[in-house]
Amino acid sequence: MVLLQVESADDPRIGDYRALTDLELRTRWEPPNGLFIAEGELVIRRALRAGYRLRSVLVDEKRADQFADLPDEAVVYAASPEVLESITGFHVHRGVLASFHRRDLPSLEELLAGARRLAVLEGLNTHTNLGALFRSAAALGIDAVVLSPNCADPLYRRAVRVSMGEVFAIPYVKVEDWPGALKTVSGAGFRLLALTPADDAVPLQELSEADRARPALMLGAEGPGLTRAALAASDVRVVIPMQSGVDSLNVATAGAIAFWELCR
Repeated sequence: MVLLQVESADDPRIGDYRALTDLELRTRWEPPNGLFIAEGELVIRRALRAGYRLRSVLVDEKRADQFADLPDEAVVYAASPEVLESITGFHVHRGVLASFHRRDLPSLEELLAGARRLAVLEGLNTHTNLGALFRSAAALGIDAVVLSPNCADPLYRRAVRVSMGEVFAIPYVKVEDWPGALKTVSGAGFRLLALTPADDAVPLQELSEADRARPALMLGAEGPGLTRAALAASDVRVVIPMQSGVDSLNVATAGAIAFWELCR
C-alpha cells in the first residue's frame, strides 16, 4: 500500500471524505461521482471481498498497520483523530473509512431471472431501516431487492454501516417505472405479497404453497405503509398477527419476521 500523511482538513486529496454528516451534500456528491463511503474495517473488508474497487482509505494514524495487506497500489491516508473529525464532521470511533467505486446496477429483468424470493421496498427513505432490511434479507434467504425510485440509497454510509456490509452481498435494483415495475415482477412469475395491517389481510403463516413458491414481499415506508397503487397491484395482502393491542411493528422488524416465515 501507499501510506500518505494528512495534516489538515483542507488537504485536496481527501475530498471524498468531507462533511460526511451532511446528507444533502453527500446525496448530491456520491452517486453522481460514482463513489460511496464504507466505515469500519469489517465493512471495508466485505466490500473488498464483494469486488468493489477501492478508491482510497482514510485511517487513524495509530491503525494504519491494519491495512498493510492491501495491494501495493492502494492509497491509504493517515491522520490524527482530531484531523479525521475536522474532515468528516464526526468522531470516527471505528478509526477507518474507505471510498469505493460504485458498480452498474442490473436491469430489473436480469435481477428477476436470478432470484426466487424478493423484497420489494416502496418509499423506504430511512437509511437505518433500509440497512437493517438488507441485513435481514441477506441473512434469512431473500435473493434480491427491488427499490422504488423514492427509496434511500443502499450505499449511503449509514445504510452500509447498519447492514454490516450486507448491502454488498445481495443484488438490488432501483426502478424508475413505479408502480409499473410491479407488473414486470408479477409477469416473471412472482406473487406480490403486500404486508399491511388491513382488515382483509391474510395471516402470514396461513399463506398457500402457491403464494410461498416465488414470493415478492412488498414493504412500505414507516408510517404511511404501501401506497394505494402498490396495494392494488398486489396479489395477496398479508399481515403479521399482533397481540396485546399492538397495531404495528417497525418496518425493519416486520420485514425480518416475514422474511423468516417465507424462507423457512
